[in-house]
Amino acid sequence: MSTSQRQPIATVRSHRRPLGLAVAVGAAVLGVLASTQAASAAPPPPETDLGPNVIVFSPDMPQSDIQAKVDSIYAQQVDNEMGTQRYTLLFKPGTYGSASQPLDVKVGYYTEVDGLGQDPSAVTINGGVTATGKNGSGALDTFWRSVSNLTIHVVPTSDGCHTGNEMWAVSQAAPMRRVDVKNYTTFMPYCDNPNYASGGFVADSRLEGGALNGSQQQFYVRNTDLGAGWSNAVWNQVFSGDINAPAQSFPNPAYTTLTATPVSREKPYLYVDAEGNYRVFVPSAQTNSTGTTWANGHTPGQSLPLSSFFVAHPGDSIAKINSALAQGKNLLVTPGVYDVAQSIAVKRADTVVLGLGMATLTAQDGAIPMTVADVQGVDIAGLTFDAGPVNSPTLLQVGSGHDKGGPHVASASDPTALQDVFFRIGGPHVGKATTSLEVNTDHTILDDIWAWRADHGVAGSVGWTVNTADTGLVVNGDDVTATGLFVEHYQKYNVVWNGERGRTVFFQNELPYDAPDQAAWQHDGVDGYAAYKVADTVQTHEAWGLGSYIYTNVDPTLHATQSFEVPNTPGVVMHDLSTVALNKNAGTIDHVIDGQGSAATGTNSGKPQTVTTYSNGIAQ
Repeated sequence: MSTSQRQPIATVRSHRRPLGLAVAVGAAVLGVLASTQAASAAPPPPETDLGPNVIVFSPDMPQSDIQAKVDSIYAQQVDNEMGTQRYTLLFKPGTYGSASQPLDVKVGYYTEVDGLGQDPSAVTINGGVTATGKNGSGALDTFWRSVSNLTIHVVPTSDGCHTGNEMWAVSQAAPMRRVDVKNYTTFMPYCDNPNYASGGFVADSRLEGGALNGSQQQFYVRNTDLGAGWSNAVWNQVFSGDINAPAQSFPNPAYTTLTATPVSREKPYLYVDAEGNYRVFVPSAQTNSTGTTWANGHTPGQSLPLSSFFVAHPGDSIAKINSALAQGKNLLVTPGVYDVAQSIAVKRADTVVLGLGMATLTAQDGAIPMTVADVQGVDIAGLTFDAGPVNSPTLLQVGSGHDKGGPHVASASDPTALQDVFFRIGGPHVGKATTSLEVNTDHTILDDIWAWRADHGVAGSVGWTVNTADTGLVVNGDDVTATGLFVEHYQKYNVVWNGERGRTVFFQNELPYDAPDQAAWQHDGVDGYAAYKVADTVQTHEAWGLGSYIYTNVDPTLHATQSFEVPNTPGVVMHDLSTVALNKNAGTIDHVIDGQGSAATGTNSGKPQTVTTYSNGIAQ
């Protein structure tokens, strides 16, 4: 894109008008027909069965076969938002595509695209790996897909909208990790009309040509080299540990920038070693880090042979999975939907649970799909948890709880971590769960979490008394850090933080759309519920870059007294808070935090109401 086209953009979510200028791109979108020719994907080693929905490509395969296969999967998944199909596309080390024949990997729902090298430089795609929105809604519902661990040289393709740019125009649950883009990157679906987008996540990447945020209302970038820089702030853009990030300037423009990320642990990933064997690499934890883990050599961490994993497939019994875990195995969950009527029990310290292709665990008969014992160093990544029609107390329980007398073994040097773990209450089917995620273990890292009580889905799966859930996240453990926390539409507090010394870097929230009246959404004389609640007993807590938005389409007269509630104590410090009413008939957030800050209401819809710093009862 030319410099003149990189103009400040602001927008709003679905049913809402754009605020500001649109990027003009005079390019026609050409239809790409999905080929019926199947690629003869390279088989995995004989001792490894990753299932039929893990497709492995190698550089010696015909380019036409690779393109035909990725096109056929995209054709199936492009509109398959609530479907059950899941795919992982793996690229063995080497180069794919060329200047004359670019490889255009379009990424639809429930599709994971990964390089199989130990570092991003091992796999190069000349072309693009693209996620786009839809005309009529933009990228507001471009969820549940990912790209990681490869290098992209952008080459013009037959779709003129992506010529010259790497387009990853997504919203929640669509992470970009360990990616090296040699050209300009856009997170805005600038060819769609409207071109809305509502939030994304990038970590451990290098975007050498810089990035256009465009219409993204909120976005979090962690430990990434932004090369030529970042453009457009909109409402809530947060950076931590990044190189060439915008300077701190909240609220005008709305950039929140931390020089370093306080604590992080990158997601484990599958790769092949020099002998062609599959292994899983588990990165080490970092503190006060800046830049990528791979800038100066291999990412620090531990490499595990695939023989140390139980490779689960849909249809495997939970008893079989739990037996393998009890024998000391890690767990690799291949793409698919797994019905879970008893908990998958993780009991051993340093267990790795890695999902491929947005593998989904669906609660049955009110079960908790996964529990983690009071042990340190567990890593859970790449899984989606769905509530079932019978209420579950929670969908993922990490640790037994401070009030249950357990040992609470935890370590700052070997923290438990969750990366790209997503939760749904309703959407594909009726779902009910009191809480989505309960964290009781100290020194836990929550890195890219989206807990979503569905605001849309298949007929009959969404409604105030249909997909019921009180709270998205409850934190009882101490020294828990969230880096990239998205929690939306829960019926009571969206987040409850009871543990000490908690930290959140970036929080995105929408309050529930569908409360039928104020009587159904209030407590103790308070209208509505706060999005983010720090318990009154907490002495120390800190958070940066928090946004909460209201759109009560069933009853636009609804009020929430405030979006953020914290104790009045000097050890609790909140930085860069925003509230926004998303529509002229969107409802009202009376205050930003603890009775302070201006009201977000229909008369100022689309305009953030902000508090820059809040502590000890004083807002600035």
